[in-house]
Parts: sequence; C-alpha cells; structure tokens
Amino acid sequence: MVCRSCGQVGLNTVLSLGNTPLANALLREEELSASESKWPLELCWCPTCSLVQISETVSPEVLFREYAYLSSFSDTMVAHARTIADRLRETRKLGPDSLVVEVASNDGYLLQWYHKAGVPVLGIEPARNIAQVAESERGVRTISEFFGRDLAHQLVRDGMRADVIHANNVLAHVADLNGAVAGFATLLKPDGVVVVEAPYLKDLLDHVEFDTIYHEHLCYFSLTALTLLFGQQGLEIFDVERLKIHGGSLRIHAAKAGTTTVKASVHDLLEEEATWVRDPEFYQSFGERVESLRRELVGLLNSLKAEGKRIAVYGASAKGSTLLNYFGIGSDVLEYVVDRSTVKQGRYTPGTRLKIHDPSRLTEDQPDYCLLLTWNFAEEVLAQQEQYRSRGGKFIIPIPSVRVA
Repeated sequence: MVCRSCGQVGLNTVLSLGNTPLANALLREEELSASESKWPLELCWCPTCSLVQISETVSPEVLFREYAYLSSFSDTMVAHARTIADRLRETRKLGPDSLVVEVASNDGYLLQWYHKAGVPVLGIEPARNIAQVAESERGVRTISEFFGRDLAHQLVRDGMRADVIHANNVLAHVADLNGAVAGFATLLKPDGVVVVEAPYLKDLLDHVEFDTIYHEHLCYFSLTALTLLFGQQGLEIFDVERLKIHGGSLRIHAAKAGTTTVKASVHDLLEEEATWVRDPEFYQSFGERVESLRRELVGLLNSLKAEGKRIAVYGASAKGSTLLNYFGIGSDVLEYVVDRSTVKQGRYTPGTRLKIHDPSRLTEDQPDYCLLLTWNFAEEVLAQQEQYRSRGGKFIIPIPSVRVA
C-alpha cells in the first residue's frame, strides 16, 4: 500500500478489525433478508511521514452521497460550532464583503452562525439529502459536490476566494489528501486562514478509542503528519489547539507559507510528538489494550445478561458499529438501540441488525442498563436521560475504560 500523504510504499500494520460492514450503512426493514457487504478494516502507519491510515478505500460515492448523520442533532456540536464562528468573525473582522466556506458543511450547523451575522457563506456537502436540509432549514447556500483541486479551481473561476475555510471532521474522510489540501490553497485568499478540526491520534491511542476506526475514516492525524501534508501544498500550520470534543481533537490554523508567524503551540506539540510518533512499540501496545477492553466489556455484558438484566443501547453511531461488530456483541445480549436522529429511527444497525428507536423508548420500557456507544457525548446524554436514570436505569460507558454511571 502507498501512503495517502507522502506516497511512500511499505506501511506497518497496527490493528486488524476483520471484515466489517460500512459503519453508517443503516438497514431498512426490507433489506434485512439480504446479506450485507463487508470490507477489510486494517489500521496501518507510515514510518516515513507518520500518517496513520486504513488500508481499504471504499468509494466516496457509496459512503457519502446519502448520509445519516446530521450534526444539529447534537447540542454539543452546535454550541461548539457557534463558539469558533463567533471567535473568527471577531478576530478576522469578517463582514458582508467576506466569504466563509465550509468543506463537508453537513446541515449548516456551523455556517448558520456566520449567515445569521450577515457574513456570506458557502457550504460544500456531497450528501444531497443533507445539503438540502442546510438550504431549506437554515438558508445556507450549499453545493452538493466533493471538494478537491477541480472544484476549488472552478470556484475561483466563478469569482470566489475564501477569507476562512472550515474543514471539521472531514479531512480524515478524504482519499486524495493532497488534492483536498491543494484545493484549500487554491481557494484561500492571500491573507486567509484554513481551520481544520480532526480527531487527534494521541488521544485515540491513549484512550483506546479504536471505535473511531471505520471505513469513512481513512486517516488518523498527528500534528507531525498534518504539518508535512500541508507543507507539501504550500500551506503552513501556524497555530494548534487541543480540544476535548470527539474524545480529543486537534484544531489547526493554516495560512499561505511565509505569511504569518508560527506560534509556540505548534513548536511545543511537534516537540512532544517526536517522543512517540514514530515509535513502533507505541502502536503495538494500542492493539494489546483494545483486546483487554474487549474482554472486560464482553465479560460485563454477559454477566449482566446471565443475571436476567435487560440491556439496550444509546447511539446508532458509526463508532458504535465498529465496537459492536469487532467485539461480537449483538442481539443475543442487546435488545434495541435509541438515537435522537429522526433519520436513523426505524432503521437497523449494520451487522448487528438492532432496531433504532426514539430515546423516549428508554423511559417507556425502562431497561436495566443502556450501553452508551456515543460516549464522546456522555455528559450531554446523561443529562438528557435524567428521568431514565432517576428510575434506576444505568449507563455503561465503554471508552476509555468500562464504567457504569
């Protein structure tokens, strides 16, 4: 396999999760009688540029043209988006003559805050069903296309250049990494900024967040890998923040190379990463800790089931699909799933084929335990489900270590 960033041949395997269905390929009832397609899910890392990536590439047309995840169903995500939009609008002095572009803009959860403040926006969202929601419900102008060199050049020919380009939780989904980053460089104004958020590799490894590995997530980034990737396309990362969201993320700020001063935050994190980012033993220990977590969680669920306890699931998430399928946890232990997304309700989870209901099912049915697969929003979910918990219901939180709340 050739590295998606630097093009070198010869990647080292970190963890193999077997053959799994696509994590967001939720099933309709009429599809339950058919077999599901499965693809290898193997995590590797490049010793040359340190990029961690999976070996398989599923066509983006299959993965993203119709999508079941709407960011606005998470109060945490909406509030998070508003904070960075307000900050950039003030610090970059954005106004009616500016342009903010978001790549993979989803349902307009972020761009709506600029739009409401009178700043022109453009969303780029390949999922046609979600792009329609952004335009019809939030008034966010949206192009339903995949972003890369070609689209960036077309937008420039149409007279568009961006003051700010957002790319939240999308760069990991892109097979042509250099094409996407080259597109940023093309579309960006000379004094513009690219703001990218991505789950942080160090948090994934430290907190055993193996369930964030699925076919949509082709890459898992360190600042070291991002610095090399952006540098290849004439962009320079000048600031970096570590965020708690999604189990631990990076937010990088990049500009045209040589146009701004690189802050100490970048130098400091690169220096810290140098102690582990190319160490094979660091990655090997991750695989061992995943297996230990599997034994602990499966043992707990089997023990509860043997005691006659009823167990449901909260969150028909992509990460939940990876966890259930790799750990071999299915309908013999779990009864059903609840999720706030109306797009998912009434469908069935891939591989495990558990029916998805509205969260009100928990208080109506009152199972003894609920396995929280959207553990990255644990605080939000536990607060929302106070009634279920006050009646004796308990949540099992599997990551980074198994605990009951």
